[in-house]
Amino acid sequence: MSYINCSAQELEQAYAELKNQYEDEKGKGLNLNMARGKPGSEQLDLSNSLLDVLNSQSHCIDSNGQDFRNYGVLEGIEECRRLFGDLLQVDYHNVMVGGNSSLNMMFDTISCMMVKPIEEGCEPWYKVKNRKFLCPVPGYDRHFGITQYYNFEMIPVPMSSTGPDMDMIEELVAYDDTIKGIWCVPKYSNPQGITYSDETVRRFAALKPAAKDFRIMWDNAYCIHDVTDTPDTLLNIVEECKKTGNEDLPILFCSTSKITFPGAGVAALAASEKNMKVILERYKYQIISYDKMNMLRHIKFFGNYEGMLEHMKKHKAILKPKFDIVLDTLEKELVPVGVGNWTKPNGGYFVSIDVMNGTAKRVVQLCKEAGVVLTNAGATYPLGKDPKDSNIRIAPTFPSNEELQTAMNVFCVCVKLAALEKLLSK
Repeated sequence: MSYINCSAQELEQAYAELKNQYEDEKGKGLNLNMARGKPGSEQLDLSNSLLDVLNSQSHCIDSNGQDFRNYGVLEGIEECRRLFGDLLQVDYHNVMVGGNSSLNMMFDTISCMMVKPIEEGCEPWYKVKNRKFLCPVPGYDRHFGITQYYNFEMIPVPMSSTGPDMDMIEELVAYDDTIKGIWCVPKYSNPQGITYSDETVRRFAALKPAAKDFRIMWDNAYCIHDVTDTPDTLLNIVEECKKTGNEDLPILFCSTSKITFPGAGVAALAASEKNMKVILERYKYQIISYDKMNMLRHIKFFGNYEGMLEHMKKHKAILKPKFDIVLDTLEKELVPVGVGNWTKPNGGYFVSIDVMNGTAKRVVQLCKEAGVVLTNAGATYPLGKDPKDSNIRIAPTFPSNEELQTAMNVFCVCVKLAALEKLLSK
């Protein structure tokens, strides 16, 4: 029976039973972690042969005589640019391949625009007083951290099942030229797993910002990370922007961090010719070239984009049971008592759950005391401030399936216990 419909006596009885169950869980001495979206060891093992594709006999010189072991080729080797062009569905000439981290490339891109105008006639952002950035919420804490570092006022934009609130975005950017950009994870968003609808993408492409240097930071981190047999599809924002004459609006990012090795993958960005000219101007002073041997390793490992997609099917086989464990346990444990709402994503790395308002921090605390570590409550909002104290991000990928089931059992006990504490004002 839903807690909302229970009498005070029934709530007290449920609380006493759950309290005993919670103490039993605490006594097990658990040490489980669902805090970050890290691939599990079984996923990492899928790419072990990446380490063997190059050796002292490998051919490391391309048809133009460029030796990948040496300096040079700032934009990255052509084969790797083509691979990421296919991944992002853009012309490879507009792609730059970097190091192992797309987050690093995002930070560098914001840093670039802080000191060099991305648009002729505009000031560098450090000169803009009261500069602002739009932040879809719940969202990715590390995105928010970049704009926090550069002292942007971050404006939360609510997410819906079709993406960010476009009415709000259109209204804000049309009149405020101190709003300089927006963070987006357009496919299988972090943490809700939402894919932007075609209408949302078209409205992004048709934006008419007051700030000529407004940019959409399009972090397509999970573009091929399907976990069901009914994957989402995302409209190509670059093609839509060409139709509206806004081809300079988006800057795209991706990486192989959750495809091969998170600490030793390859990242890339894609942008219009005009944007890329400004970005490369910074990079040519920052670095001579990124790790071309790692780019070559990835090319030899995948062969081509189709090979990358085949590799992702192996990830899917590992991840689908984990997502099933999370969703089935939430359905079984929380639906009967009427506590919590959650997403059911077709891909990505997370499940987002909204627990009873005012209890998310308490749930995380209870879980920690029972040996289950979660991402801090509020992390999915700028400055870590969730106004409802309700959103929690579950990362199911790192634990084994057995550990994950145990962690989810503990999590559901904590969600119910925190709800009862609030209802009983304990």
